[in-house]
Amino acid sequence: MAPLDRFSNQAEQYAQFRITYPAELYEFLLEMALGRKAAWDCGTGNGQVAVDLAAHFSRVEATDISEKQLMYAAQRANVHYHVCAAEQPPFPDNTFDLITTAQALHWFDAAAFHREAQRVAKPGATIAEWAYGLVKIGEPLDALISRFYRDIVGPYWDEHRRHIDDSFARIPFPFAAVAHQNFETRQLWSAERFLQYLQTWSSVYLYQKKTGENPVDLIAQALRQLWGEDKRKVCFPIFLRAGLIAK
Repeated sequence: MAPLDRFSNQAEQYAQFRITYPAELYEFLLEMALGRKAAWDCGTGNGQVAVDLAAHFSRVEATDISEKQLMYAAQRANVHYHVCAAEQPPFPDNTFDLITTAQALHWFDAAAFHREAQRVAKPGATIAEWAYGLVKIGEPLDALISRFYRDIVGPYWDEHRRHIDDSFARIPFPFAAVAHQNFETRQLWSAERFLQYLQTWSSVYLYQKKTGENPVDLIAQALRQLWGEDKRKVCFPIFLRAGLIAK
């Protein structure tokens, strides 16, 4: 399967307007991690996870198929970025204590990625995969956003999006001591900040490409009216699965 790149065209917006992950998530992973020498963040995008891992690991290798995404990645002395597919990492066997992928697994050939994770992980290393579902703000905004997600840009989601909607249930996870955990990340955003976030959706980009129109414009006025002038708390529900790589 050829690698799927759905975010190069909005790489700059992605860097500015995508979410980060809560400290509790990293604390959970660090308790499971074999050691703190080396971590691999696969499908790193703009390096959101890689930079957070850099505070805890001596070395972080971060990969993505999009060179343009990596152009906007945050730089740290112990983070090394590589343009490569998840299924073909350029790393030696038995290298990593922790392997992570956030909001990216559904774009991979998961079986091939898992084989490579098995190869490059140290015996007993941890692998963790997570993603976040549809944002929650509160009614009536949730109803408006749900309609936008389902009815307006719904036909423009790649088929792989279904794996987010069902929390990776149809993607095998062939590892030991599997743990599932839920988290949430909360942000305080204005209406304009939220509209910019919507612009990073792959379905929004494809809608624009196919129709020549911006679907966000269809709900922008209603959203601003419902949102008001103040910032609002937005909540992203995160689902995570982690396991140990036995050899």
